[in-house]
Amino acid sequence: MEKHIQLPITRETARTIHSGDACLLSGVIYTARDAAHKRLCELLEAGRPLPFDLKDATIYYVGPTPAKPGQVIGSAGPTTSYRMDAYSPAMIEAGETGMIGKGKRSPAVIEAMKRHGAVYFAAIGGAGALLSSCIREAEIVCYEDLGAEAVRRLRVENLPVVCVIDSEGNNLYETGRNAYLASCSRE
Repeated sequence: MEKHIQLPITRETARTIHSGDACLLSGVIYTARDAAHKRLCELLEAGRPLPFDLKDATIYYVGPTPAKPGQVIGSAGPTTSYRMDAYSPAMIEAGETGMIGKGKRSPAVIEAMKRHGAVYFAAIGGAGALLSSCIREAEIVCYEDLGAEAVRRLRVENLPVVCVIDSEGNNLYETGRNAYLASCSRE
């Protein structure tokens, strides 16, 4: 069963999303990779305002390819999430409730998720063209000098993701692996 999630994700909503839930996200998300995260965290550390509101924000770790004529955006597949791990705890503390990427997260990120009520979704790597078909609008918000890695505001409709780590720290990468190994040992 898929959960239809209307964005933004509040801390209360985040606590209703569980590891292993297949979700379809609709609403506004932002894009940011490591260079943008570094700049955003520098602003946070300096006590300066951010170029967009992090409260209840979901950030997609993506650097989309240029849009072809008639398209909103180019291919938009997820990037490896651990590159944002140095910045994610501060972003979560500042209000971020959702992250979309691929791959494992550090213990510090998971602890921040548990402490503040945030979730981590995985999008399918290698399916960037399919994922871009769920993006209805895209506009650069800041850091245009970063090119593909500029922060964008996206309006998505039914973006397919799986909750990998929930706000309680349950981690599908661990539970799924353990369930698989247990099933192998029974054979």
